[in-house]
Amino acid sequence: MTESPKTEIDAKTRTELEAAAFRTLVEHLRQRTDVQNIDLMNLAGFCRNCLSRWYREAAEQRGIPLPDAEAREVVYGEPYDSWKAKHQKEASAGQKKGFEAANKH
Repeated sequence: MTESPKTEIDAKTRTELEAAAFRTLVEHLRQRTDVQNIDLMNLAGFCRNCLSRWYREAAEQRGIPLPDAEAREVVYGEPYDSWKAKHQKEASAGQKKGFEAANKH
């Protein structure tokens, strides 16, 4: 079976596609408030806070100081404390155990 030629995408377009994918991921996570950060960490190894930290770090690499609170608001769509009060539940014993097992270094 022959492989089809690889799609050529210039750097500017690639950046635009990555940004669009990021925005879609953020919007998806905003809609899925039922999915707890600990579940994301246990299954995927990252959570909303990680995503906001990566966003902040990308800004800082470009010389843009961005406080954690502002970066989190980009991801959560509202202040983190507000989101947490409305949507975050106490982690179950099973979730905590899974987190500990997944994060052994």
